[in-house]
Amino acid sequence: MTVTSILVALVVGLIIGALGRLVVPGKQNIPIWLTMVIGVVAALLGTVLARAIGVDKTGGIDWIELAFQVVLAAIGVALVAGTAGRRRRSVR
Repeated sequence: MTVTSILVALVVGLIIGALGRLVVPGKQNIPIWLTMVIGVVAALLGTVLARAIGVDKTGGIDWIELAFQVVLAAIGVALVAGTAGRRRRSVR
């Protein structure tokens, strides 16, 4: 991996995190930096999943890989927001 590919992965991860947050209905009480971290992790996991299934090499935009990444980000945001929401409610 080069420095450029790492930077591109981070930028794509940030966008994936934002898309994942938009997909989840309702208000998420998690900070934006955590959404970005979830997006980066989801982008990496989505790429691994696409490679494992064999749909990572297409001519043009990898729509299936992108869909995997956004769905994983949405699941991550929903899980973290649900956990953070329960934890905050129990403290009060």
